[in-house]
Amino acid sequence: MKAIVFYEQGDPDKLVYQDHPDPKIKTDEILVKVGACAVNRLDLNARSYRPEIQTFPHILGSDIAGEVIEIGSKVNTVTIGDRVVLSPNIPCKKCRDCMNGDENLCDYQQLLGFQTHGGYAELVKGPAENAIGISEQLSYPNAAALPIAYLTAWHMLVTRAEISSDDNILILAVGSGVGSAGLQIAKLHGAKVFAASSTSDKLDRAKKMGADFVINYKETDFKEAILELTNGRGVDVVFEHVGAATWDQSIASLAKNGRLVTCGATTGNIGEINIRKMYQKQITLLGSALGTTTELCSIIELANQGKLSPIIDSVLPLADARKSHQIMEKRENFGKICLIP
Repeated sequence: MKAIVFYEQGDPDKLVYQDHPDPKIKTDEILVKVGACAVNRLDLNARSYRPEIQTFPHILGSDIAGEVIEIGSKVNTVTIGDRVVLSPNIPCKKCRDCMNGDENLCDYQQLLGFQTHGGYAELVKGPAENAIGISEQLSYPNAAALPIAYLTAWHMLVTRAEISSDDNILILAVGSGVGSAGLQIAKLHGAKVFAASSTSDKLDRAKKMGADFVINYKETDFKEAILELTNGRGVDVVFEHVGAATWDQSIASLAKNGRLVTCGATTGNIGEINIRKMYQKQITLLGSALGTTTELCSIIELANQGKLSPIIDSVLPLADARKSHQIMEKRENFGKICLIP
């Protein structure tokens, strides 16, 4: 098969399009002909420096949709020809977290394309239990856009922050995959959305997607903009995934009883907080880690019904994986970038 591999970590030039041996499945696995694989920020980090990448050559890609072309002898939940999305998380199914239904907190979990070979290839293997059926109406690029970005955003907003139609929500970096997913999910639940980004083009697109207010944080202090737009109250929820560069303003943007939910720290891991203001305003800080297969099934059902429409920035040939990473590194995309073998 053809695949994108890298033999050592570094810049996008390390990605090589070449022949690679076909995967060999186990009795409880399936082989999928990749229809599309979406690119994630995690792919860039794995290619660059993440220590979890220890076996080379390595194939990236956690967001995978395609057709089942082979099944293991013990598989009875999937048939050849099924159109599927692969849930990216492979938990141990034995630890306390897994037994409690918190598979996303499993200390022994693996992620497709991270600790295993992934979907930057014509073929990929995975556990049969990770396969989730998709409708004929859902294209492979749209389906591949769902697992990481939409699952992360869903777990943040629906499961952790428990949003409602009464909430005012600030979405940071709305042009990113997870940011644009967060905007869609917040509007699906009837919330009022304040979308923040660094370019007017991305804010125009966010407005077209239903954002009620847009803020260019390159031109203005977004905390001050939020306080002005809410008559000094602040927002109920901050959807935070930028990290150190926005942390102080994010905290200051919260209303009394506000919730900040975060899933990442692209600009740095360390942020400070004024403890007195935190308890005086009864602020809640929520961490959020990916999500569960059950949540992903709910998301895919909404997509199958047309109630969620993944935001696709561009669809590129697999051979252009380097270009996809360069686009994402420059933050030129709005929504997901997908690769097609």
